[in-house]
Amino acid sequence: MKPHIYLLYGEESYLIQEHKNKIINQTLKKEDQEFNISQYDLEETPIEDAVTDAETFPFLGEKKIVIAHHPVFLKAKPDKLAFEHDVEALLSYLENPAEYTVFVLIAPYEKLDERKKVFKQLKKQGEVISCQPVKEWDIDKWIKSLADELHITIPESVYELFSQEVGTNLMALRKEMEKLALNVGEGGTVTKELAEQLLSHSAEASGLKLVDAVMEKNLGRAIQIYKDLEKLNEEPIALIALLASQFRIISQAKILKQKGYGQQQMKGYIKAHPYVIKMALKRERFFTQMELNQIMEALAETDHKLKQGKMDKTLAFEMLLYQLIHVKQNQTGTL
Repeated sequence: MKPHIYLLYGEESYLIQEHKNKIINQTLKKEDQEFNISQYDLEETPIEDAVTDAETFPFLGEKKIVIAHHPVFLKAKPDKLAFEHDVEALLSYLENPAEYTVFVLIAPYEKLDERKKVFKQLKKQGEVISCQPVKEWDIDKWIKSLADELHITIPESVYELFSQEVGTNLMALRKEMEKLALNVGEGGTVTKELAEQLLSHSAEASGLKLVDAVMEKNLGRAIQIYKDLEKLNEEPIALIALLASQFRIISQAKILKQKGYGQQQMKGYIKAHPYVIKMALKRERFFTQMELNQIMEALAETDHKLKQGKMDKTLAFEMLLYQLIHVKQNQTGTL
């Protein structure tokens, strides 16, 4: 039977954890899990030790699970270790696996060398499960799925905030949603205000919020976001760099859009996460190219002043925000 052997590979730790837990719960009763699960780190222990364990009868009960992490020998260029893995011992085991053991290899790597004999044998004799990071266009489905699992309601209008603040890391998304679920209780609804208050904020997301405040000509909101960042010890020079990065991408997206490029094509020209490009395309229509050029000039000028020590940092940044919004207010708005 195939499911005696599993290979979980990919960089999405949440999916790896979910699949691992599912395998454990399907194989062993709760009371047997303490004594019949062995775990090995193959960066420290040879694979043959894990194989020997897999061939040994369970201490108690009828089944056991052997989990081997970091099988570096599956990579195209294996990491150098203080010892060599006896991959032949694993190949021999795959030919005749123990009926009483579920053997799980966990490879938290982006890619494996599928041409290797050991990979082909794992695929032939067991189940290979890809646990790659979620694509940004699938994140809405995961927000809905995790909300259902936690018995809370998250309106679709709040989804973008999750994408913006947390991104596509499912483990981080799960932790943030658990925090919100504790706050609203079972059956509760997460409002946008609550999500804004409780979600852990990333610097990139704060940069987008500042861009939006400029776009909306809301100086009070922009300064409030800056004050919040100041409490987190964010330096004005770093925030200027962040704003410059966001507006540069918005400008690039605008130019490429005018040339007829689609979002997928832009990836080859704009060195940024696809989600950032998607957000830039949502925002570019609110700025003329002239406005974007003037904003970039204002950012460069303030950056120079701060690095020369010519102005108080906080005052300079607040004046910069006023200047950026002033640029918006004094343009005609033609695209």
